[in-house]
Amino acid sequence: MTTAATRPLTVTARITPLPTPGTPPAVYTATVYMNTHRDNFDGYQHHRPLAEATRPDGSPLRLAFHASDRIRTHEDAADTAYTVGNRQRADDHGQTWPTDVRTVSVGDIIKVTGPDHWIIHLSVTPLGFSAVPEPTTLVPLPGTRPTSRR
Repeated sequence: MTTAATRPLTVTARITPLPTPGTPPAVYTATVYMNTHRDNFDGYQHHRPLAEATRPDGSPLRLAFHASDRIRTHEDAADTAYTVGNRQRADDHGQTWPTDVRTVSVGDIIKVTGPDHWIIHLSVTPLGFSAVPEPTTLVPLPGTRPTSRR
């Protein structure tokens, strides 16, 4: 014979601690690599050339997003970088997408560095993002002067 036993209900929750007053908020940084191949809208392929998006002065464009209810993961930061890259908003420091750089599209790569210093490279696909290895074929963005890296 079997008897029913009742168990108390349990709830599991992830509690994110509030930042300590005076400490800067955790930040995700996004760098966009534009696919420069003539068939760039066919999607990313590892051997095709990419160019880092830059500001009008030629310096690297880094988008910053504070960790929040809206941005909790690397993918959330990539999605927000995609929105900024399509001139729909600014990053959390007020930086907008340069008018002389084409918008972010399928086949481009968004590199996201999280507050834990973990880095992921995400290819923009028609349905979202797909993780890819770090790009190796980097070229200057067409129409810009290359910047020196030190």
